[in-house]
Amino acid sequence: MDLAHRRTLAAVSAAQLLVVLDGTIVNIALPTAQQALGLTDANRQWAITAYALAFGGLLLIGGRVSGALGHRRAFVVGLAGFAAASALGGAASGPAMLFAARALQGVFAALLAPAGLSLLATTFTEPRERGRAFGLFAAVGAAGSAIGLVAGGLLTEYTSWRWCLYINVPIALLAALAMARTGRETPAGARGRMDVPGGLLSVAGFAALVYAFNEAEPLGWGAPKVLVLLAAGVVLLAGFVVVETRAPEPLLPMRVLLDRARAGAFVAITLMFVAMFGFYLFMSYYTQATLGYTPVQAGLVLIVNAVAALAGASLIAGRLHGRVPPGVLIVAGLLAAAAGMFVLTRLGEGTTGVLGGYLLPALVLTGLGLGCVLPPTAALATAGLRGHDVGAASAAYNAAQQVGAALGVALLNTVAAAHPAAVPGYVAALGVALAILLAAALLTALLLRPRRAPSRPAPDPDGSALRR
Repeated sequence: MDLAHRRTLAAVSAAQLLVVLDGTIVNIALPTAQQALGLTDANRQWAITAYALAFGGLLLIGGRVSGALGHRRAFVVGLAGFAAASALGGAASGPAMLFAARALQGVFAALLAPAGLSLLATTFTEPRERGRAFGLFAAVGAAGSAIGLVAGGLLTEYTSWRWCLYINVPIALLAALAMARTGRETPAGARGRMDVPGGLLSVAGFAALVYAFNEAEPLGWGAPKVLVLLAAGVVLLAGFVVVETRAPEPLLPMRVLLDRARAGAFVAITLMFVAMFGFYLFMSYYTQATLGYTPVQAGLVLIVNAVAALAGASLIAGRLHGRVPPGVLIVAGLLAAAAGMFVLTRLGEGTTGVLGGYLLPALVLTGLGLGCVLPPTAALATAGLRGHDVGAASAAYNAAQQVGAALGVALLNTVAAAHPAAVPGYVAALGVALAILLAAALLTALLLRPRRAPSRPAPDPDGSALRR
């Protein structure tokens, strides 16, 4: 791997860390920020929701813009905008300023994420290098959520909640400097006309679904507001599909989704995120509320999961890329994560030896599983694509993660809340996560099963091949 490739990989991995880390680091800082800025219990969720809505809703447009500008140029613009939005949020003097900054972070993350994945797909084409690159990229992404919890706890406790946002600025600037020194530019795609109807429908549809999932947590799935949002999201996305099949220059060409292997990757990563984001939530609740850990201690426990994910992505998935069918890695990873969930479903109110007997094995298994799933799904999502299709597939891959994460937190929290006691609620929710992972393994195995090679016709008695 030459120096330019190393710098590209370092920059893209740092950007991936920013995008994933910001989904969790602000959660830890939110109680302190609420007191400092006078947020109400009713509106504080917008510090999280504003980012999620902008990020998830604009990803497909971000993928198209990345292809039009050139992925490297779009990547640097995304980094600069994300750094500026983070600085604005850190300096917030009131709720409106904080919410606006978080929304702006989401806007630039929606450009940054597909541009970064597209850069990997177009830069690393040799199988061995590609495996290592996607392994490291995925490892950083897998560890980002846990790192966010630890960093959020440390920064909030020892400096200020504002540094949970300010910390993005130097990381983004270093990543931009590394990318600028690669000296390479990906060619811009054909400019063409923007698919405005498709763009509006995708933004509205994804935003409606993500907002519905966020509202389902406090209101319940049967609340009229939630049902209306869910119905609107489904109808809008169905309209998006219809428009994309007829548009001359679609935002998301349907050929990107209709490939069976790519569809398997999207199914696997979506369901993996449904299960894992609920897992992180309950590990945070359980360690702090039940075991009495401080936020920093709880975050340090979750570092075990991050280290296991790094090992799974770089030492297993990265090294086996091209040697083992991707479907085998993905299914094995889903089953490993399911085994980790199963361990935790054995917990009870009076269980002893929790850390060594339950938490550590579960964290290792789920981390290894996540690490084995991310690299091959990211590689499959962009395999064999060029031009705008790479950006579209990268955006769809990131959108699948965002929708899965939002759905997972809302769904599993609802399951847990239905139980009067905390631990039985956590166990029930993790049992649902276990079922989701097993279903994901089954669906992925079906979608990614090797196709049989066409059988050769039997020879004639005289040695010639029979003709059909």
